[in-house]
Amino acid sequence: MKRILPMLLTFLLLLTGCSSEDGADGSYQQITQEEAKEMMDTQKVIILDVREQDEYDSGHIPGAVLLPVGTIDEDTAAEMIPEKDSNVLVYCRSGNRSKTASSTLAELGYTNIYEFGGINTWPYGTQ
Repeated sequence: MKRILPMLLTFLLLLTGCSSEDGADGSYQQITQEEAKEMMDTQKVIILDVREQDEYDSGHIPGAVLLPVGTIDEDTAAEMIPEKDSNVLVYCRSGNRSKTASSTLAELGYTNIYEFGGINTWPYGTQ
């Protein structure tokens, strides 16, 4: 029994470390706000605000488009993100809804989803 437990724990650790980051299995990448800003400044990205309309109207990251998390489905996502391999940066107010939205988008087949938390800690400009 003493030999089996360490082997079992090692096996479980190996299994949990084998997750894909390409979105094919409903996964997305979590990045820092600094990494998100760098991507915004150097790459073609879609910045997705998944809060509600009134929150978006009160201030959002420049260039962000609104797609409230509760409205995300295959049709609304395709309207905002026509190419499933687009680089999509997702945020909300505090980071909870953006995680849900990112997971949903990845499950819909989007492969380059980057979640970077909430606007409440965004150190850069808003409009």
